[in-house]
Amino acid sequence: MLRHTKRLSAAFIGFLFMGLTAVCSAETVLVTGSNSGIGFAFAEQYASMGWKVIATHRRTEAPETLTALAQKYETVQIERMDVTSNSEIDGLAQKLKGTPIDVLINNAGMMVVGKLGDPKVAAAQAFGTLDYEQFDTFMHTNVMGPIKIAEAFAGNLRASKDGKVVNISSTAGSISPAVSPFREGYWYKASKVALNMLMKNLAYDLKKDNIVVIMLHPGGVRTTKLKDIKIPLMEPSESVGAMVKVIDNLTMADSGNFIDYNGKPQPF
Repeated sequence: MLRHTKRLSAAFIGFLFMGLTAVCSAETVLVTGSNSGIGFAFAEQYASMGWKVIATHRRTEAPETLTALAQKYETVQIERMDVTSNSEIDGLAQKLKGTPIDVLINNAGMMVVGKLGDPKVAAAQAFGTLDYEQFDTFMHTNVMGPIKIAEAFAGNLRASKDGKVVNISSTAGSISPAVSPFREGYWYKASKVALNMLMKNLAYDLKKDNIVVIMLHPGGVRTTKLKDIKIPLMEPSESVGAMVKVIDNLTMADSGNFIDYNGKPQPF
């Protein structure tokens, strides 16, 4: 009877150990701009897969979308981090110091200032009526923010056995006319070109640390800004579902590449 009890105890301890190992080895993703659209779809997808999700936003209070997600999945951690605020980026990096981050998704960004489709909003990024005061806003949000975040959390990525920096870009920023035939959106397009170039440089610098850096075109996605546009678009969950598979299969050979949600190389 005693031997039997010892065998049960040993089995229970082994089971407990395996459970603790599984918890400790759970992978972690940090997603910027995660309260809606593509960012929220990433947070929801990874949470459903059992990942630890650090979901950031820039609101004064936690958005209802993320609060509900955190109630559904206990692995979701909501954090405020405005990607245009160096102090907020550094503050969260200090809070998470020593925490391995397996995937860092630079998703937060801007396409227009105002409502998409408004003639005045479009004119602000059209030649002849360019609003030069918007230039710094686009560059700070879409370019400086992502590279600052990558630099601030580089230590967390190095602490992972398989660190990846994923940047949500766009073929609107391609300098190939065959890919981007329209000329509107001067500031948005320029910022995405700049993002791609910075991240190509970053891929080179982080190669020695075995950290993959890529730029991803999510495809045409019905985000909040595009919800009223009458053209065929994917739902965020569809695009993100495909991108998560691509991210999961990335290797160092992919680092520095610009690809789409299906893993297809994109002209830059």
